[in-house]
Amino acid sequence: MLLGNYIIEHDATVRKAAKVFHISKSTVHKDVTQRLMQINPNLQQSVQQVLEKNKQERHIRGGIATREKYAHIKEEMKQY
Repeated sequence: MLLGNYIIEHDATVRKAAKVFHISKSTVHKDVTQRLMQINPNLQQSVQQVLEKNKQERHIRGGIATREKYAHIKEEMKQY
């Protein structure tokens, strides 16, 4: 339940939650989809909404990361 509450409160991705709790992404996913359903279905439903929103925004975050990567490379090239 701690994991589910963290995801909701911080609007966290599975990857971010895994890093904070020092567990694998697979464990986070299994905990919040399967195990949490048995423990607290209402919390699981809320977590699922956050994860679905994150999934829909995934391509945007990827594009931003790529743009930042190449901007950084461009800045390094200017120094030479």
